[in-house]
Amino acid sequence: MRLRLPEERPTEPPTGFKIAHPVLSQDGTRAGFTGVSLGGALPYGVVADASCVYGRRHRAPAPRCDCGFHCVHERTAAEALLCTEEHRAAVLLDITVLGPYIRFERGFRYARQRVRTATVGPCACGARAVALADAGWGRPGWRALAAACAGCVRGRTSVSLAAFARLAGDGLRVVAGSAGTVATVDPGLPEGLGVPELVAEAALLQARLDWFQSRLARLEGGTAQQ
Repeated sequence: MRLRLPEERPTEPPTGFKIAHPVLSQDGTRAGFTGVSLGGALPYGVVADASCVYGRRHRAPAPRCDCGFHCVHERTAAEALLCTEEHRAAVLLDITVLGPYIRFERGFRYARQRVRTATVGPCACGARAVALADAGWGRPGWRALAAACAGCVRGRTSVSLAAFARLAGDGLRVVAGSAGTVATVDPGLPEGLGVPELVAEAALLQARLDWFQSRLARLEGGTAQQ
């Protein structure tokens, strides 16, 4: 005899978090997302129904299959996935679980979802993102996008965060997350140096370089005389 978990009947739809890559249609009229694992080849909209990625005729999520949308309960668990190299350009999605679902220890597998908020991380250079630009890859008919600051957008195909939300529709909110920190000061120099101090440091380094070059010239000259 197999034990079954009690059927849940929540008063409010459950919520969760996941990561995905934002995508823009080839003609630039639609926006959506594509997953990072199972079903990654099938872009989906803000409100979407899952289907079996293996082509089977059962409804997702089937108990004996891996089909269906996936999410985790905790935001920190989803953010941890963004640390991996292959997921650095993904965005964080705050979703509402709709329809039938199967609860697991760390998350849900479910039939239908609504993406409420997409949080875009910093640009690859570390600055705060102002747009989503061509990431250099995609799916048939869809161009993958990645966070970009004003200085890194350049001539790439791009949409502002607000424009992406408008193209995706269904009340999606797209927000920019915290920008990364980029070290701009040589750790070997004291903090708080102004222009005069830096000029003095440069002059000192140049003087030391001149001294080493003169010593090297003397040594090479002595070797040649011998």
